Amino acid sequence: MADKARVAVFISGRGTNMAALLYASQLPGAAYEIVLVAANDPASAGLALAASEGVTTFALSHRGMDRAAHDAAMSAAAREAGAQYIALAGYMRILGDAFVLEWQGRLLNIHPSLLPRYPGLDTHQRAIEAGDSHGGASVHLVTGELDAGEVLGQLRVAILPGDTADDLAARVLFAEHQLYPAALQDYVSRAQDAGHLLARVRELALALPRTHERESHGAPGWRVGGETSGRYFAYFNDRHHGSEHVALLVKTGGMDELLDLVEAQPQAYFKPAYYGASGWIGVILDREGLDWDDVAAWLERSWRSVAPAAVARTLPASNGN
Repeated sequence: MADKARVAVFISGRGTNMAALLYASQLPGAAYEIVLVAANDPASAGLALAASEGVTTFALSHRGMDRAAHDAAMSAAAREAGAQYIALAGYMRILGDAFVLEWQGRLLNIHPSLLPRYPGLDTHQRAIEAGDSHGGASVHLVTGELDAGEVLGQLRVAILPGDTADDLAARVLFAEHQLYPAALQDYVSRAQDAGHLLARVRELALALPRTHERESHGAPGWRVGGETSGRYFAYFNDRHHGSEHVALLVKTGGMDELLDLVEAQPQAYFKPAYYGASGWIGVILDREGLDWDDVAAWLERSWRSVAPAAVARTLPASNGN
């Protein structure tokens, strides 16, 4: 079984969603572990709960501190704990752009509405006043725009006749406790899930001009050109031919470049057993810190290496590999 993803949870108060994440992480088959619970209020009740379960805690009041300095201290605590992801669970601080950029793609939040409806505060009252049939909760990635990141999961909660905002909030909280662990589990598993990785590669490859997919030796491959005359520029390797990795196989400039890359960055590249002798390199996909912009650049570079000149000219030059 792959190593569990390491998650820091940021809280400001009771930490009920943190507790839901923590106890779910102890179930058989959990894909993540909680390595830190951090709060901007040293009196947060959730800190005591986490400590009682043996989880490392960190507290630093934001009062009297510059926002950027407080963000930096919280981020440093997460890094020191070895966190790969941060889950905001009732963390009542708006995070600065530098923090969000540092943890981009690894920073999750839970919001008490069915986004994109009702970002921000007073979500339950706004849903009731709008006459909605349902409220609910959403788990989303955090971006620089408030509550606007990719939605990873949602649960709907019926609004009953005569509901107050507090009535609805109490029921939505139950939903949050079910939703957040499931959404986090699913998201951190993506890095090891061959199906998800293939879908991302397929999307990037087929976005290139005159590209189509065709299976080769039992693996998906992508060709540029006509259906009969097209040439392969990429293959998807799901631990084929003795490889221990899920990888993208693309063309390099030759054996010297291939060997130099493998020697310098063995965590990112390998020489494929079946294709390596022809100068194809394996770009490891199931690894920590994968940069999808880099994957896209490799696909474009490999595509250009075999695309007919007339086709290659249809794609503007980029700054990729």
